[in-house]
Formats: sequence, C-alpha cells, structure tokens
Amino acid sequence: MHGIGDDEPSFDPRSWKRKPVVSEGAAPTARAGGRGALLAAGGVGALAVLAAVGGWFYLRASPGPARPAVPAPAPANGQAGVFRRALTIARVQDVAAALTAEGVAADRAIRIGLLANEKMAGAPGELRASFSFLPGQAGVVDKVELRRADGSGLLIRPNGAAGYVAEALATDLQVRVKVVRGEMDANSFYSSAVAAGVVDSLVSEFAAAFTFDFDFQREIRPGDIFEAAFEQQVDSHGDVVGAERLVYASLQTQTKSRALYLYQPPGDAKPSWFDGNGASVVRGLMRTPVEGARITSSFGPRMHPVLGYTRMHKGTDFAVPVGTAVYASGDGVVDFVGLHGGHGNFIRIRHKADLETAYAHLSSYLPGIVVGAAVRQGQEIGLSGNTGLSSGPHLHYEVIVNGEQVDPMTFQTSNGRTLQGDALAAFRKERDRIDALRAAQNG
Repeated sequence: MHGIGDDEPSFDPRSWKRKPVVSEGAAPTARAGGRGALLAAGGVGALAVLAAVGGWFYLRASPGPARPAVPAPAPANGQAGVFRRALTIARVQDVAAALTAEGVAADRAIRIGLLANEKMAGAPGELRASFSFLPGQAGVVDKVELRRADGSGLLIRPNGAAGYVAEALATDLQVRVKVVRGEMDANSFYSSAVAAGVVDSLVSEFAAAFTFDFDFQREIRPGDIFEAAFEQQVDSHGDVVGAERLVYASLQTQTKSRALYLYQPPGDAKPSWFDGNGASVVRGLMRTPVEGARITSSFGPRMHPVLGYTRMHKGTDFAVPVGTAVYASGDGVVDFVGLHGGHGNFIRIRHKADLETAYAHLSSYLPGIVVGAAVRQGQEIGLSGNTGLSSGPHLHYEVIVNGEQVDPMTFQTSNGRTLQGDALAAFRKERDRIDALRAAQNG
C-alpha cells in the first residue's frame, strides 16, 4: 500500500548476537572410556597411546587458543619458579588426557584423572583447569585445580609416593562491576559501544533498555554520550567466568537524556529497567514494532505511490526486507487475522476497549496468532512482507484510538508502574550501590 525508498534497511541492534569462539586447532570431542575401559586396555600404556593419538578428548584454552604457561602466585610449598597452566576442558573424564598432553607421565595422569572423576562423580560440563608444575621438573604436578562454572570444584595434590589426595573447593567467584563510557561515532551504536569497551553480547540489551524512550535509527547522532555498567564474575586469578550482566545504562542526546537501572522487584519473575526514581520504563506501546526499520512514510496526507493521488496516510511505514520479525507493540488480544483489502495480510490487536494497533502487508503469521489469542508486548506475531496494495516490502503500522487512526510516532502511551514501599527502598539501595561504583571508576 505504501512505497519505500531504495536505501538498504538500517542495522538493528536486536539482530546482533555474539558469535561463539572456536579455538584454533582444537581436537573434536569424542567419548572417552570409563575407568574399567582404561584399566582393561592396559592402564598406563592404553592412556599413553590414546593421548598420543589425540582426538579422543576435546581440549581448548580459555577463552581463546591455548595460552602459554604463565607464572603463578607464590606456591604453597614456597618454591620459586612454579608455573601454572590454565585450560578449559570439556568434561572431568578428560583430565588425564589433558595432563598427558602437558607432559605428565601417563601413570600419574591416570591416577589424578580417576580421582577427579570419582570425587566429581563424573559430572558433565566444562571445567576450568589449572595445572601447577614444580620448577625444573617437567611434568611433575604440584597441584591440579578444577572449577565448575559456579566456581566450586576440586583441588588435587600429591600425597606421598605416587599418591594423591583431593579436597572440595567452595565457590571462589567474586562479583565486580565494570563501567565504560563512550561517544557515538558516525557508523553505528554497535561499533561505538564495542570500541568503548561494552561487551558485544550486551550491546543489544543496552539498546533494548531504551526501546520506549529512543529510536536508535532516527534519534541517535554522532557525539551523543552513553555509559554502561555491567557485572562480571571473576575467579581467584582474575579471569571472567560466565556471562556479564548489564545493570546500568544511560544515554544522552542533544534533546534528552535517560539513565536506567536493572532491578528485580519482589514477586517479579525477572528483572526489568527503572529510572532513578523507581519508575518502570515500560510503556503501553512500543515505538517501533519491527526489527531494524527506517521510516519511509509518516502519518498524514501524501501522494500515494501506487494510486498516484493524494490521500490520508493513516499510519507509519517502516522499510524492512520481506521476512523481518514484527512484534506486538503492547499486551492485548488478537481480534483480526487475514486479508484486509489493500492492506494485504493484516493483524489487528486490541489492547484496551478504546485502543488497538494494526500491522499490514505481512508475508506470514506466526503459529498461534489467531483471533482470540492473547499476546504479550514484544512477542513476535508475524513477518513483514509486500502483500496487498504495496510498492515495496515494508510494514504499515497503525495506532487506533476510539476507532480512529492517530499518529503512532506522537501518540502518548500510558506510563508503567512506579515502585512503592519496601520495593522502592530496596531499589534505591541498589541504585546507590551502582552509582557509587560508577563514581569511583569515573573519577
């Protein structure tokens, strides 16, 4: 029904996903035999052969390719020159093979591996392994430390002639907050944020926090200032463990500024964003219900690109490729799905008795999107397309109040809740904690 320009669609932060890091030269994972299989195959000799051939275990350095051995803190036995090898192994059954690969004699590696497997009950999942070796004695283990993702694990040490003893390790993780500030460049928010030090996996979360306040495609300009604070879990060696968590986000443009804090009120299933006064950022309707869009036609009179004469344009057109995700801009109930004249494939959602939204020219509907279905704000309901009276792929979006279309970009939706009582007091405590850490790091 409505035309679009020839420009490529804008890049949308919600489409950014962190790519997995694959270690160079990592051997493929395969299933290792259990204790009985090792012993039946000849014990030491069998392990030596398996380790030499390789490929029966997966081993990679953390977080990238294998790092060279680095000096460790002062060893427990007081000897200078002890060095530590930090690795990530796929499972506890691979400890023996990992030690063999580091030059440890196969019989010792087997004893340590069997002890680790016994004490950790063969638990699946990756382990952070730290191997400490005695100075001047290649392959002589001083200690083996194995940590799960939560920091708990096992410490194994020599105990007399060719023997080893293991002790359980409690979680050693500590939480720290890192604060970064940056300035928007001429390319994109993504490049600006990553250059400033924002973890790439958090860039889309940062943008999502401002869904109701900023349009990243049209309102952000070079020179705008942003700040992010995110929590990291670090182990005793200072290595980051697990995913970071964004806890603070601020954005200052030439026309407005906003600072938000992540907080989970009592009784809520998950945390959400609040301003400094404890008011939720959530509004009745999202401003942009489609991935990575740019406006090609606004609300108001215009020359229709297909019909060739001027008439009222009763919505906003967002230029996006066919197949782009379209979201419900607010909570509601679907009251129409299907062909709708020049609108082509069409969805209408009733949010309140006097408020509806509509989505036109779709290529398809998501499963379960039928008349009477309840939808949540931000839920994917369909895919954009070029159906109906349309001169190019785009989403036509309408906001309807008391049966009349209004400008979606200027319509003032209802505000979200504001915290009260004990919840507000707890939020203020968290806000003040984050602000104190920000002040300390920003100087």
